[in-house]
Amino acid sequence: MAEEPTYDDRDGFIWLDGQLVPWRDAKVHVLTHAMHYASSVFEGVRAYDGTIFEADWHSQRLRDSASILGFDLPWSVEQITAACYETMKANNLKDAYVRPVAWRGSEQMGVSAQRTKPHMAVACWYWGQYLDPGAGGLRLDIAPWRRPAPFTAPVQAKAAGLYMIATMSKHYAEGRGFQDALMFDYRGQVAEATGANAFFVKDGVLHTPTPDCFLNGITRQTVIKLAKRRGIEVIERAIWPEELEGFEQFFLTGSAAEIVPVGSAGPWNFAVGDLTRQIQKDYSDLVRGKLSL
Repeated sequence: MAEEPTYDDRDGFIWLDGQLVPWRDAKVHVLTHAMHYASSVFEGVRAYDGTIFEADWHSQRLRDSASILGFDLPWSVEQITAACYETMKANNLKDAYVRPVAWRGSEQMGVSAQRTKPHMAVACWYWGQYLDPGAGGLRLDIAPWRRPAPFTAPVQAKAAGLYMIATMSKHYAEGRGFQDALMFDYRGQVAEATGANAFFVKDGVLHTPTPDCFLNGITRQTVIKLAKRRGIEVIERAIWPEELEGFEQFFLTGSAAEIVPVGSAGPWNFAVGDLTRQIQKDYSDLVRGKLSL
């Protein structure tokens, strides 16, 4: 099997600060503020058959995330969405993963960044299944790091800095033979996986942690709507680890991951059941225009 090319050495185009540039030429300076102080926000978006799912919602969240971090983007929602489509067209992609990212530039160095300018790029590529659950569902470890309290970090922004502990936790899990990790929060409650929200099933009811210290994902909110459309009760609440033994099914949701069943998390085991499969099908039909909400 041919080795996958690195992300800095590919053919194609990337949208950078208002214009398409050759992929290999989409560069920033080493003293860019975002590289040193994590002043960066991003989105993960999927396109299906030429249509970006919830494009404007993602574009609005990018603007909101930047605003939470204290820098406003000069590009409107419509302009960000248009840039995503322009980049897809330039790369001749209809089924794609789209990555808009915005950051503080190299105009000033130091913790203070008042004189930095906002920059934005959009890249896209074909990305197949992000997490392969196999027949029995994903195997999750328990992360050694916890999601921070909302008074210690901008938890409702899709900010690059918040993913540091996600990377550390995923690497820890992979080093122990697992595919991902289940993260608890600062109180010890169940939070999410390293890049996807969590849903549990018991007696035909969906239970999901309240997103008060982690990102309330767009796919998460979509799944809640899909479940309610089918008359499935959804309970958003605090979930403690000791409750996991009583759940029958467990699945993850995310724009990259889509809907992925979990077979085990630490010592707890789950079935890949009918409700999970139904949500998977409904989501697949929705993003491909076969179903509407």
